Amino acid sequence: MSTRIAFLKGHGTENDFVIVPDPENALDLSPAAVAALCDRRAGIGGDGVLRVVRSAAHPEARAMAGEAEWFMDYRNGDGSIAEMCGNGSRVFARYLQRAGHVTEGDLAIATRAGVKSVHIAKNGDITIGMGRARLPEGDVTVTVGERSWPARNVNMGNPHAVAFVADLAHAGELYTAPPVSPASAYPDGVNVEFVVDRGPRHVAMRVHERGSGETRSCGTGACAVAVATARRDGADPAVTGTPATYTVDVPGGRLVVTERPDGEIEMTGPAVIVAEGEIDAEWLAQTFG
Repeated sequence: MSTRIAFLKGHGTENDFVIVPDPENALDLSPAAVAALCDRRAGIGGDGVLRVVRSAAHPEARAMAGEAEWFMDYRNGDGSIAEMCGNGSRVFARYLQRAGHVTEGDLAIATRAGVKSVHIAKNGDITIGMGRARLPEGDVTVTVGERSWPARNVNMGNPHAVAFVADLAHAGELYTAPPVSPASAYPDGVNVEFVVDRGPRHVAMRVHERGSGETRSCGTGACAVAVATARRDGADPAVTGTPATYTVDVPGGRLVVTERPDGEIEMTGPAVIVAEGEIDAEWLAQTFG
């Protein structure tokens, strides 16, 4: 292992990530190492790690290499593996553009939730094709303290429980995961969104991200919220043939989510690279080796 490992720091609506370019899949980042990098006091700090690997070099992505050259190996802040991260996908695309691997326009990114289509606009915004939402049957309940709410089970390649509340403060501190029942609905844990109305097709949310705690934004969560809100409002593009677009305010900014009649969901928002540097490999090896 070299004595230095390159990294960048970026964010999408303040959902922030440590980006580790590793084109040939040469680095073995353990869960402890990922958690250390994401530590906001003893490490670099971030909600997760985006490892940039050529699809052909990664066993989980090799089958997608014909469609997408690059694989987003995403890890949560606690080191656990996640299927997909919407804000992370935009930051991942911004890195590819910055590194000269891609230019403005369309590209594809391989993720554990499949190949995602991306469009980098001239104005800087990035649109991610987030795939289709699945709406599993069954009642789900979210509880914070003495309050409980019915929630909508939405799967965006990762699991979400969407609860509509009167006040976002009712979500509590969100450092720990709010209890969700029945537990059998989410055997691998769940991202929990709390939502209030701001206006016609305009909502605001807070989120506890599985493995990361409360974050400033969650892209898949914003998509889950838009779909759940549309169904609550009686809007189903597959039935009406008309796209449904919602503005979703998150603590870190604003995202725009559109569900098309074919079920495909697109999310548009900013992505920013704020810094780059080197990780000391000896620190990683000594502390977490």
